[in-house]
Amino acid sequence: MSGSRVRILGIDPGLRVTGFGIIDQQADSLSYVTSGCVRSGEGDLPARLAVLLEGLQEVITESAPTVAAVEQVFVNVNPKSTLLLGQARGAAICAAVIAGLPVAEYTAMQVKQAVVGNGHARKEQVQAMVRRLLRLPGDPSSDAADALACAICHAHGGQGYAGLGVGRRRKDGRLR
Repeated sequence: MSGSRVRILGIDPGLRVTGFGIIDQQADSLSYVTSGCVRSGEGDLPARLAVLLEGLQEVITESAPTVAAVEQVFVNVNPKSTLLLGQARGAAICAAVIAGLPVAEYTAMQVKQAVVGNGHARKEQVQAMVRRLLRLPGDPSSDAADALACAICHAHGGQGYAGLGVGRRRKDGRLR
């Protein structure tokens, strides 16, 4: 990537709380722009999905990302929960598509691998690494951290920890 800036919107979909995080990538540098959550509140499903869609549209309008990265749904033990999560994810993807953004998708394991170096990392580990990588003064909320992690994963091409260019290197320059 040349010196051009890419603004990445990361989305961690959820029916009650959808996390969002926006970072700028310029060459190998990442910088924090904003993050937060859209809360759907109570009510029937269509109304809650509308809140998520409209909330993310507002975030997109205010921050002008150039690409969106969305975490893929994992299958729960409870099929109803999985279906509801999938519908929230659909609303999130629609917000990005309506705005004309290309959408990339990553599994939770890919995101954790890219940010922490371990696809089975705990939420606290993800929060701590997001804080460190983006030089934040404190840990973001769990949902916002997951969204920022998704954006970081996209910035590094979903390559995992090795794509971050960190870690111990051998004398020949390769990662150990």
